Amino acid sequence: MLQEIKISEFKNSAGSVQDIHLTYEIFGKPLASAPVVLINHALTGNSSVIGNTGWWKEIVGDVKSIDTQEYTILAFNVPGNGYDGKEDHLLNNYKDFTLRDIAKIYQIALNQLGITKIFAGIGGSIGGALLWEQAVLSPELFEHIIPVASDYKATHWVKALCKVQEQILNNSNTPVADARMQAMTFYRSPQSFISKFGSLHGEQNSNWNIEGWLEHHGRKLEERFQLASYKLMNHLLTTADISLGSGDHITAASKINSNIHIITINSDGFFTPFENWETYVNLSLIKNNISIHEIKSIHGHDAFLIEHSQVATFLKPIFNINKTQNEKDKHSTVWSR
Repeated sequence: MLQEIKISEFKNSAGSVQDIHLTYEIFGKPLASAPVVLINHALTGNSSVIGNTGWWKEIVGDVKSIDTQEYTILAFNVPGNGYDGKEDHLLNNYKDFTLRDIAKIYQIALNQLGITKIFAGIGGSIGGALLWEQAVLSPELFEHIIPVASDYKATHWVKALCKVQEQILNNSNTPVADARMQAMTFYRSPQSFISKFGSLHGEQNSNWNIEGWLEHHGRKLEERFQLASYKLMNHLLTTADISLGSGDHITAASKINSNIHIITINSDGFFTPFENWETYVNLSLIKNNISIHEIKSIHGHDAFLIEHSQVATFLKPIFNINKTQNEKDKHSTVWSR
C-alpha cells in the first residue's frame, strides 16, 4: 500500500523552500520487528519492488535473496517521480534539486518513521548513486550498502548522455518515447542486440526487429511515465557527486562506516566497470570493509535487472549472515526504532 509523508518547508540546494510529498511502500515484516532493508529504485522505477508488477520480484520476496519473511523492506519514491499520480506533487522546479537533496529528504523521512539504523541499503543505477549520497550524509546509518551498476559521481560520459536525453525531452514532439528509445541504446550493448535480434548476415533470433522493439519500449514508458518526472530524474543523474564539487570523492567515501559491496557489470556502457574498479582499488587502500563483485553479461547496464542468479549469488552471503544472527537474537538493536 502506497503511504505518504509530507515534509514541510524543505529547503533545497538552490535555496528554494517548498513542501515535499514523499511516498513509500513497506513489504515483509512490520517496522520495528525485523532488520530494515532500504531499496532505491532506478530512473523510471518506483517503490513497487515485489508482486506481479514488481520490478525486482526475482530478488525480493518470500524465500528470495532479500527475504520478506526475515526483513522489513522499505522503498521510497523519489519525490516528483509521479508514481502517486498527483500532478501537484511533481517538481517542476526540478533543476533546483540535487541527488544530495533527495538523500536529505529520505533522511528526514527515516527520522519520522523512527528508523535510526538500516541493515542494508541497495540501489541500482541512479538508486545506487543516491545510496552513496545517503551513506556520506549519514555515515552510521547503514550496516551494509550495496550500490549496483552505479557510481558515486556523474562522469563526463554520464553527463553527456544525460545532455542528449535533455535535448530530446525538451525538443521532441514525443519526448518521453523518443528519449526512452535513445536510452535503450546505452542501457544495453551491441552484443545484447545481436543476441536478441541475430546478425544481419545470419539467422534472426527474434520475432521483433530492432526498430519495432525500440518503439515498443518508447510507447510503454510514455503510457506510464510523465515528462516532468523524466526531466527530473535525468537531471538528478547529472548531480551525483559525493564530494559536493571538491572532486575528492575518496575522502568523502572514506567517512562511510558501512560495509561497502560494489556490484558492477562487465559490459555496462553507462556506469562503466572501469570507474567501479578504480573506486574499489582506491578505497581498499584505506578501508578493509569494501568488496566488489562483477556481473558477467552481454546485456550492458540493464544486466542487474536480467542476470538474477548472479545478483542473488552476490547478495546471499550478506543476507544469510544476518539470518544466522537473527536466530541468536530476535530483538537485536540493529533494527530497534
